[in-house]
Parts: sequence; C-alpha cells; structure tokens
Amino acid sequence: MFFAEVRVRQRKCEAGPSEHRKWVEVFKACDEDKKGYLSREDFKVAIVMLFGYKPSKIEVDSVMSSINQNTSGIFLEEFLNVVRKKKEAQLCWSEIKHIFTAFDMHYRGFLTLEDFQKAFKQVAPKLPERIIIEVFREVDQDSDGHISFKDFEYAMNYGQNEA
Repeated sequence: MFFAEVRVRQRKCEAGPSEHRKWVEVFKACDEDKKGYLSREDFKVAIVMLFGYKPSKIEVDSVMSSINQNTSGIFLEEFLNVVRKKKEAQLCWSEIKHIFTAFDMHYRGFLTLEDFQKAFKQVAPKLPERIIIEVFREVDQDSDGHISFKDFEYAMNYGQNEA
C-alpha cells in the first residue's frame, strides 16, 4: 500500500516550464551551426551542460540508435524526450533517497525491521504487524535482516512500468 502510493507520486516527478525552456536553450547553444539537430559531439556537450557529466560511448550509442537512422543527429523533440526521461529518473531517485533517509532514523545506511515498523506506524498506523513483517521480508532481498538503499530503491520502483 505505502509503496504503491509513493509510486503514484513518483510519476509526478516532472520538469516544469522553466526547465523545459532551459533544455531548449541548451539545445540551441549546442547546435552552433544551426543545423536543426545535435551531432554526437553536440549531444555530449549538452548532457555535460545539463547534468554535469560526460555521457559514456554506450549511453550516446543507445540514444543515437533509438532515433531515426536516416538523420545525422538528434532533433529538438527527441532531445527533449531524452532529457525529460533522464531528469524524471534523477528526480525520482532523489525522492526515494529522501524517503529512505527519513526511515533510517539512526543514519546507518540500512533499515532494520524496527526502523521499518516505526516508519509504518507513522504512515499507516492501522496496518497489521504481520503485513509490515511480510513487506520487510519481501524487500530484504538477501534476507540479511537489513534493507539496503538498493533493496529499498528496487521495492519503490517495482512494477512502476507495469501500471
């Protein structure tokens, strides 16, 4: 129940109009020759400007192979779609990390059953204890009695693309 509610909220991790304008400005700035598209190198520069890292060859190959093969680069709408997806994933990851940190009351980098129970008592006080224990066991993928951020993130994203 709790994870389903968070997944609904995650889908709302969208960029606003000001960010959209920024992406268009970056596209135009990187399209120095005014070709109407970004070459591989232009695309790399745009990603550095927007996200602060140089994309790997594999990432660039993946993006370029997903667009129309009859073109020499990535057009504005395709670029905006790529950037929007990257930004949404980044925003949602930040939200998941924030929730995990709130649950991790002792700042240990993992959640115990006790942490989990306290968190659920606050967000879903009428949820039966056995359900909380079942959820904990399900999320604790390696059954070590701790939920790592990786386990938590997986649980938060589970089924997100199915709905």
